[in-house]
Amino acid sequence: MPKPTKGPRLGGGPAHERLLLANLAAALFTHKSIKTTETKAKRLRPLAERLITKAKRGDLHARRSVLSVIGDKEVVHVLFAEIAPLVADREGGYTRITKVGNRKGDNAPMAVIELVLEPVTPKAKKSAPAAEAAPVVEETPAEETPAEEAPAEETVEVVEEAPAEEAAADEAPAEETPAEETDAK
Repeated sequence: MPKPTKGPRLGGGPAHERLLLANLAAALFTHKSIKTTETKAKRLRPLAERLITKAKRGDLHARRSVLSVIGDKEVVHVLFAEIAPLVADREGGYTRITKVGNRKGDNAPMAVIELVLEPVTPKAKKSAPAAEAAPVVEETPAEETPAEEAPAEETVEVVEEAPAEEAAADEAPAEETPAEETDAK
C-alpha cells in the first residue's frame, strides 16, 4: 500500500486530493493560467510538470497515462496538440507561480499559476560575452566623450594599435615559413 502524503491534505483524504489536483491541472491546461491558493498551486506544479513532460513524448502510452490522471479527452488533446509543441525546446520549468496577495473573505494567500509558453532563449557561454563585452565597453566612452578629453582618445588609440601589432606579428611568421621551407630543401 502506498504511503500517504505527510501533513494535512487539500480538503480531505488522498482520493479527494488526487481528484482536486486533476481538476486543477485540467483547468490549467484549458485556460493556460488559473488563480488558486498558494498551497494548491505548489501542490499542482509537480503534477502539471510531469504531465507536460509525458505530453512532450507524444506516444500512445504517454497519452493513456495522462488520460488516466485527467480523464477529459478534450483537455488531453489540447495538452498534446497545442501545449506540448510550444514547450518542446524547454527542458523543464513549464509553470510559473506568482503570489497575488490574500483573498478578501478568509485572508488565504492566493497565487496565479500559469504555463510558461514563451520560446526559450539559449544562454550564451560565459567566456564569449566577456570577450565581446570588453571592446564595447572601451569604445562606448570614447564615442560619448567630447574631443577635448585626451585620456579617452589615448585609450581608443591603444586599442586600435593593438590589433595592428598583432596583424604585423601574424604576417612575420608567414614570411619566415617560405624561407624555412627553401632552406630545408
